[in-house]
Amino acid sequence: MTSPPEPDRRMLEALVCPLTQATLIYDSARQELISKPAGLAFPIRNGIPVMLVDEARRLEG
Repeated sequence: MTSPPEPDRRMLEALVCPLTQATLIYDSARQELISKPAGLAFPIRNGIPVMLVDEARRLEG
C-alpha cells in the first residue's frame, strides 16, 4: 500500500481554522490539521485539506 501524498508545506502554513482563525497544527500521522481552540481536526484527503466544519472530527477532551 502506498502512503498518501504529502500536502504542500507552504499551503499548510497559510491555512487557518475557518471557525477561530487560529493557526493549525499538521498531524502527518493522521493526515489532519488540528485546531485546538475549535476542538476540531480537519482531514487531508489525497493531499488536499478539507476545511469544512461538517467534515471535521471532534477532538476528545
